[in-house]
Amino acid sequence: MTMNDDIYQPLDKQEVIKAVERRCPTRRIPMIMAKWWGEGLEEQYGSELSRFDKYPEDAVMLWIDPLDIEKMDLSWLKDAPAPTSQALDASGIITDWKYLDEFIEKMPSPNAPGLFDHLHEAAREAHAQNRYLIFSFWRLFFERPWELRGMANLMIDFYENPNEVHRLNEALCNLYVGLINRAARELKPDGFFTSDDLGNQRQLMMKPDHFRQFLKPYYRRVGQVCRENGMHFWLHSCGNNTEVMEDLIEVGVNVFHPVQKHTMDEKTIAEKFGDRLSFLAGFDVQQTLMRATADQVRQEVRFLIDTFDRPDGGMCIAAGNGIVAGTPIENIEAFLSESLHYGTKHRSAIIR
Repeated sequence: MTMNDDIYQPLDKQEVIKAVERRCPTRRIPMIMAKWWGEGLEEQYGSELSRFDKYPEDAVMLWIDPLDIEKMDLSWLKDAPAPTSQALDASGIITDWKYLDEFIEKMPSPNAPGLFDHLHEAAREAHAQNRYLIFSFWRLFFERPWELRGMANLMIDFYENPNEVHRLNEALCNLYVGLINRAARELKPDGFFTSDDLGNQRQLMMKPDHFRQFLKPYYRRVGQVCRENGMHFWLHSCGNNTEVMEDLIEVGVNVFHPVQKHTMDEKTIAEKFGDRLSFLAGFDVQQTLMRATADQVRQEVRFLIDTFDRPDGGMCIAAGNGIVAGTPIENIEAFLSESLHYGTKHRSAIIR
């Protein structure tokens, strides 16, 4: 294998761990979820996307859906009309808090037989290949409740129904903690990845005090169970999260994604929190990747790496969200190529 071929090989998990734990990785910046194909992209490009197969993915992701509503057999939904919208901010599942007891009672057990059967082979292969392994599911204590209650209802609930919000998040937390503990036993992952889109384009979606009252106690429990099982806590949250970054560090988040461009100031975030928090720096898919030239895409990759990659590490690189239809394929190539090659060059320059 030539040196040029070797650069395309996935990193072993020790290198990813050193990047996450800021312990001076030597080879290059890990690429994790960089090939995040979003809505319509595969339909647009089809087999053309295979040209990107050569680029490495430095983590193996094991995904589950922790809450399958259709399997819960909720009585009030049996005769309900079909929803007119699939959006998570629509009317919601728990249309009245009087249904909460039944909902909690029918939530799945984290120890249900067969729940991880489809993950075991991939986990075994990852361990055999010495790959970094991440147990993953979407939606935690904001996105999940807004799916269940509807966005407008949940925002009102913070004021009018605080006890019910806590009961729901407590039940969700018990499920999530049980799943993480089970994953640690059966799959032995190195990290846990989840999401809560806490911010909008300008600010937090809620008052910071509401985050601290209704979400932070349950985040703390997730952070604790990750620590107890030797797993890193990875969090995706779109929008401007600046007001709660200290809180996220306090509850045990190890890696934050994406630091969304045009909502958060990358340099300020890196300077203020980079000694205590690592970043899965997300490339801007809304504007830069969609509309810039390939040269401008490469410049932006270098800006992200120069901003977030410290001498001791603390950076991986990803797409900021799913790369959607309409994105020029040459820009995707520029993003992946520059992430790989400049990410290698930058680490080499640091360790010399």
